[in-house]
Amino acid sequence: MFKGLKKKWGVESNAQLTVIFIVFAITGSLSAKLALPLLLFIGIQSDAFDGLPLGTLLYVLLRILIIFPIYQVLLIVIATLFFQFKFFWEFEKKILKKIGFSFLFKDKKTS
Repeated sequence: MFKGLKKKWGVESNAQLTVIFIVFAITGSLSAKLALPLLLFIGIQSDAFDGLPLGTLLYVLLRILIIFPIYQVLLIVIATLFFQFKFFWEFEKKILKKIGFSFLFKDKKTS
C-alpha cells in the first residue's frame, strides 16, 4: 500500500512519507479546531440555526465551507515548517485544479 503511494506521489523514502502523513494530520486537526473560533469571531453561532429547518445541517455545511480555505492555507504553512513545501505546493495545485480553481494556476506558454 505504501509503495503505491510513494510511487504515485514521487516520494523516495519512508521517512518523507511519514513526514507527509504528519503534515496532513496536523493540518486536518488544526483546521477543524480553528473553524469554530473563526465562526464565533465573525458572529455565527450554532444556536442561531436552531429554529431553521435543517438548521444543524446548514451549520455543519457552513463550518465545512469555513474549514476548506483554512485547510488550504495551513497545509502550505505547515508543510513549509516541515520542509515539504515543494511536495505540498504541487499537491495543492493539483487538488485545486481538479475542483475548478485552475484559473489560479495558469501555465505559462512559450510562443
